[in-house]
Amino acid sequence: MPQQSVLGKIRRRARRASLLGTKAALEAWRGLSGRGRPEQTIFVAGAQRSGTNMIMNVLDRSYETKVYHERDPRAFDEYLMREPAVIQGLRDSARAPVFVIKCLCEMDKLPWLMEHFAPAKTIWMVRHYDDVINSAMKIFGKLPSDVDSIMKDPSSRGWHGRGISDETLALMRSIYSPSMNAESRVAMFWYMRNQMFFDHKFDHDMRVLPVQYESLVTDPHRELHSVFDFAGITYSPRVSRFVKAGSVRKESSPHIQPDVRSLCDLLLERLISETRRPVTQMEACNESLS
Repeated sequence: MPQQSVLGKIRRRARRASLLGTKAALEAWRGLSGRGRPEQTIFVAGAQRSGTNMIMNVLDRSYETKVYHERDPRAFDEYLMREPAVIQGLRDSARAPVFVIKCLCEMDKLPWLMEHFAPAKTIWMVRHYDDVINSAMKIFGKLPSDVDSIMKDPSSRGWHGRGISDETLALMRSIYSPSMNAESRVAMFWYMRNQMFFDHKFDHDMRVLPVQYESLVTDPHRELHSVFDFAGITYSPRVSRFVKAGSVRKESSPHIQPDVRSLCDLLLERLISETRRPVTQMEACNESLS
């Protein structure tokens, strides 16, 4: 490994250790002073490989957050969120204004989770399906066969098949074929996961903020300022130091069955339009819910 890369890794680890040390000291001070219990819960959602790890890492760089990543065994068991009582205990013991937790495999339960852990909000990451598929094909080798199983019986694949509406399932079955290529099946999975945004009526819920991955990595200061305002956290340019745009359309587009691509294009267009909804519209949505 080149010396420059080694030094860079050492510097990153040193910064991480310094950050964690500072956050631990702040949490201890808040505990001793009887203040600092979470005033807000933030769930981070979206289809796998959509930038949820990146936004979690950004939020973790704030001194105002207590963040539980999906690799943390205190909050997760094999990437599945532990039962609500365990999460409630972690939240109650946190000594930071904002409690943040990943919520990918439980997106079907998000409306209930936001009510149970109220006040709560959700950041929903949206990424172009081409890049999601290219990334997922390298990591989730069984995902195409999972889609095969979902088409037969959604309940057979646990969280993979939960929360899919009858309408969405019928649509997917109408274009599905056991002989279709793996990329097309993964595209269908992207569609089913992101369609939940509209099935949950999150387009009329200002507690949910859709964030476009591509906009975030190309203009991190502007986008993250909005994300932090939404979460009730003070924004500092320091938190976006490592956010890079190098993974946007890094590889050629995967071969996807034309009718599947058309559906994904339509859904992506709807999702992106939601990321651009004005604050006044979000306020109107909130009033309609009250």
